[in-house]
Formats: sequence, structure tokens, C-alpha cells
Amino acid sequence: MGSAKNNSSAARTARIEEMRRAERARERRNRILVVAASVVVVAALVVGGVVVMNSRSASTKTSDTASDSKNGGTSGDSGHFVEGKDGVMTWSGTLSRTHVTTNVSYPMHPPVGGNHNPVWLNCNGDVYTEPVQDENAVHALEHGAVWVTYTAKADKADVDALAAKVKQTPYSLMSPYENQAAPLILSAWGRQVTVKSAKDPEVAKFFAAYVQGPQTPEPGASCTGGAMK
Repeated sequence: MGSAKNNSSAARTARIEEMRRAERARERRNRILVVAASVVVVAALVVGGVVVMNSRSASTKTSDTASDSKNGGTSGDSGHFVEGKDGVMTWSGTLSRTHVTTNVSYPMHPPVGGNHNPVWLNCNGDVYTEPVQDENAVHALEHGAVWVTYTAKADKADVDALAAKVKQTPYSLMSPYENQAAPLILSAWGRQVTVKSAKDPEVAKFFAAYVQGPQTPEPGASCTGGAMK
């Protein structure tokens, strides 16, 4: 009798322990499922966030490109001027040469390179009395021209003397340019110098060095048959 009770009690204890083990196993499985589900949800949120960010980024880039196209875009230039012992400023960096048909925002004035109009400005000793398009003038610099620019503060005698020099020099041009830091500036592709007057020795030196000089991206290219203004 006592033995039967003991056996029954032992069996019940064994069943209870088995049920507890089964319950613990179910709890472990449930925890694993919850963790796995959480990982999936988090991953989905991350992927969704990346997609949204990429979509917004692409939209912003498209908007920026459209804005650049509307406003002419950038020059494609990067870098800065480095001044030499002779006072000539040399552009250290990149000067893009892409042809564009819109206005361009240049990082320097007058510009010494960068994206420019497919049509060059005539530069066969041409003297312009009205402002010219930067984009056409930059193309002339690409052909090896020197561009003389002046503001209203420049002395008339200096303007006349420089105009006479330009008229005698193929691959040069001259025009007024109010948005520059000094009354008289000479520019070539990637080069620029400020001069004090038409008699400044740097005028002759700059012409000698940079009219069809080694900085020219397209030496020998035409300076006629382009834009007249």
C-alpha cells in the first residue's frame, strides 16, 4: 500500500517536472521568436529609412541639378590662386573645360578658366567698349588669348594705351569689367596679374609670357570667327 502511494507520487512528480521542462522550452522558443521578429522589424525600419534618405538625396540632387541648369551651374573649378614673386597669380587646382550654353558662376573675376560657351569671343586684337560674356571670353583664353580688363576707375590714358597694344597683338582682347578688384587686370588661362598702369613693366612681360603661352589648353586654335561680343 505504501509502496503504491510512493510510486504514484514519484510518477506525478516526474510528470510535473516534464511539464515544467516543456513549459520552459516553450518560453525559450517564444523568446527566440520575439527577438527574431524584433530584428526583422528593426531591419525593415533601417532599410526603409535608407530608401527614404536615398530618395530624398536623389530628389535634392535632381533639384540642385535643375537649379544649376537654370542658373547656369558652376564653373567646375576647384582650387585657389597662388601669387608668384613676379605678382602673377596662378590658379592652383582644377579648371574645367566643359562646354555649356548657360551662364556660369565663376570663383574669380575676371574668370581665368572653367566651363564656358562653345563659341569663343573674337580675340584677334579685338577691343570691346561694352562688357562681354564671361563664358565666351573664357573660351578665348582657352585658345591662348590674353584678356585685358578695366573698371571705370582706370585712367583714360592707360585704357587708350592698352587698347592700342591689344589692337597690335593677335590673340588678345580687351573689355570693361566692373566686377573686379583693381582698375587694371590682365588674364590668361589659369593666370592673372594686376598692373598699376599701361607703362607697368608687367604688361609687356605678361603678354610675352602668356599670349599663346605654355598654359594654353588649345594652342593655335582660332581667335576669329567666334562671337563679336
